[in-house]
Order: sequence, then C-alpha cells, then structure tokens
Amino acid sequence: MYLLQCSYVLQPHSKEHHHGSFVFLLLISIIFALYVVAAFSLNLAGKKWGNWKTCSFISGCILVAIALSPTMLDYAHHDFRGHMIQHLLLGMLAPVALVLGAPVTLAIRTVPHQASKALSSLLNSTFFHFLSHPVTAFLLNIGGMYALYLTPLYNNLHNSAALHYAVHFHFLAAGYLFTWSIIGPDPAPRRPKLFTRLLVLFLSVAAHAFLSKFMYAYAYPKNSLHSEAEIKEAAKIMYYGGDIIELLIIIAVFTIWYNKKGKPYYSFHKEKKYRAGSCLGVQQHSSAAKG
Repeated sequence: MYLLQCSYVLQPHSKEHHHGSFVFLLLISIIFALYVVAAFSLNLAGKKWGNWKTCSFISGCILVAIALSPTMLDYAHHDFRGHMIQHLLLGMLAPVALVLGAPVTLAIRTVPHQASKALSSLLNSTFFHFLSHPVTAFLLNIGGMYALYLTPLYNNLHNSAALHYAVHFHFLAAGYLFTWSIIGPDPAPRRPKLFTRLLVLFLSVAAHAFLSKFMYAYAYPKNSLHSEAEIKEAAKIMYYGGDIIELLIIIAVFTIWYNKKGKPYYSFHKEKKYRAGSCLGVQQHSSAAKG
C-alpha cells in the first residue's frame, strides 16, 4: 500500500517536470548559442579567444542539460541517489566548467559599448561586491544545502514542481556564484586576497563533508519517501563526489593564481584594449600608477 501511495504521489509531479525541463533546456541552448557566436565573432575579428575556454563553457552547458534532462529528472525524483548525482552536476561540477569559460569577459568584449559600460558598472558596484564576496557566496551555497536536507523543504519538493525548479535554479546560481568568487578568471575589482578565498574554500569543503556525514549517520532528510539505505548511499555519493570536485576547484585556484602572479592588473589591461573606458580596473590602475 505504501509503494502504491508513493507511486501515486510521484508520478504526476514527474510529468510536470518534463514540461519545465524543456524550458530549461531551451534556455541553456540559447546561452550556449550566444556564447559560441560571441567567441566565433571575436576570433573572426582577429581578437583571439581561447579554445579551452569555449570547450569549458560548452562542457558546463552539457552538464546542466544532462542534470535537467527528463531522464535525470525522473531518476532524481524517484531515487535519492539520482537526486544527489543531479545535485553534484548542477550545483558543483557544471559551475566549475561554466566559470572557467569566462563568460563575463567574453560579454564585455563583444556586447555593444553602452552595454559593456553598464555591465562594468554593475560589476564595480557595492551591491555586487557584497553579493559576490566569498563569504556571502559561501552562505548562499552551503546554507541552501543545509536548509534543503535538514528541514522539511526536501519533502515539500514532491508537492510542487515550481518549488523543485526554484531549488534547481538556486543550486546552479549559488554554485556558480561561489565558484566565481573563488576561482573566477573574469576581471573583478576588489577581489579578496588568495588567503581569504582559500580559507572560505576550505570552510566550504569542511561544511559539505560534515553535512554528508550527518545525513549518513542520522538518515536525513527525515520522513522522506526514500529508504534509509538509499539515503546512506546518496550521502556517500555526496561525500566522495564533492571531494573530487572540490579538488578540481583547488587545482583551478592555484593554476589561475600562478598565471596571474606578478601581473596584478593584467586582466584590466586586456579589457582596456578591447573596451576603452569600460575596463573594470581603470580607476584601480590609475590609483596604483599615481602611487
């Protein structure tokens, strides 16, 4: 009788997922196309755009598409292990690939001049600096995970397709913001020092590991439709999968730091060549020159 009730509850919601899935896939396809066209136009104009960046961004789009495909949505909806794989793809692995594609830099170089200045102003704003600070991004990212798995929120996902997609969006957006704040190759005024970013990253690693161990030990989320054995298996996927992706982030941090070492203004000089007056670091560079 319990299995019949579960089937009755899950099946209609799974069908709703299919409609939302196509919307998300359409959006990611549009973003994919815009990026490829922008990169191609830049190369066509003789302003080289790295192929590895394009490949990285394309890989990120593919990972998002896999995570939100109807097949994965059904698997994640009925099996907590599938949900955890989806969580790792959408909230951790895809953001790494997308961020390393440097889409903000590409946008600054290719959009019309006024749009480029507006984007630069936004990235220079106090609001964006606060939002993209590693500590803020850490709280949004990890806080969302704790809220999802340690409160009744996860169980409520089965009753609302809209809530389910809101959680998917939060995973992707918060994961992207956190990854960008730690390793982003895009020019960013007032980016915290390497020590601060590494400290926040290691706190994130510890918080993610603690949550997965807590879920394993106490079978969270409580009162879900999943068996305890299934939850424990999912917690292990979260723990070991998270470790692997976090190792990739650490490697990326030090690789980008090493390439930037001794060139504190190199990103701003690059953008100045492409967008005179809209460079994010013009004021910062001018102040340094006066000093």
